[in-house]
Amino acid sequence: MREISTSQIVEQVVPLCLKAAFDLPQDMRQALADAARKEPSPIGQSMLDQLVENYHVAEQQQMPICQDTGVAVYFAEVGQDVRITGGTLNEALAKATEEAWKKGYLRMSIVEDPLFSRKNTHTNGPPIVHISIVPGDKLNITIAPKGGGSENMSKLAMLKPTVGAPVVADFIVESVIAAGGNPCPPIVVGVGIGGNFEVAPLLAKKALLRHLGDPHPDPQYAEFEKMLLGRINASGIGPQGLGGRTTAIAVHIEHHPCHMASLPVAVNINCHASRHASLEI
Repeated sequence: MREISTSQIVEQVVPLCLKAAFDLPQDMRQALADAARKEPSPIGQSMLDQLVENYHVAEQQQMPICQDTGVAVYFAEVGQDVRITGGTLNEALAKATEEAWKKGYLRMSIVEDPLFSRKNTHTNGPPIVHISIVPGDKLNITIAPKGGGSENMSKLAMLKPTVGAPVVADFIVESVIAAGGNPCPPIVVGVGIGGNFEVAPLLAKKALLRHLGDPHPDPQYAEFEKMLLGRINASGIGPQGLGGRTTAIAVHIEHHPCHMASLPVAVNINCHASRHASLEI
């Protein structure tokens, strides 16, 4: 049994949080630069050029890519031969979140009571933590900060299994079109299909972590993703909702077996600041 201390986790996760806030992943950088060269709309091209400049400035000056530094969402894969000492993993991630948000002067966005007092926690916590137990003696942690503007555009439908792929496609595309410029396009569209009521949205969020440009390994789903991306970009919403053909950079789908009477479909959107960073301990 390998032991990993909570102090070790905090020490390594704090810089990971700051990396996610300041440094846009390389795949998204390349996608924005490519889109700026190809965008036919002058206004759309101008907006994409500004987004490219923005991520360069954020990296150089170690400033947030976006003022909404988001909810701290963690995906942790815990090896079954790992023992966390000195506290719990959730406690360690909460402490790391608070330290990172204070150290980086990131905006504290979390309120403790969602309905009545809505008082700020001043820690940007508690974070959202998804834990999976996997083989081995390693701890893999991914942080994917999620801003309110894009998160608020999420959709879930519990469809009848008889509706088929065309209705699923219409739901996904119509969800993105209804969002318009609110999620700050160009966006990455995560889609979760199957599982049940709570699994489909988690699949959609996990789909946002896939490397841009990597198609789904199943050719049927890969073709479905390609078709959805074409329909979304034909909507004309464009960069920042100001018109153009670059509304989405990618559509990524994750799926899971489901009940024969169900067809859950969830849509979760990342804005152009498609932030995430990972480490292994």
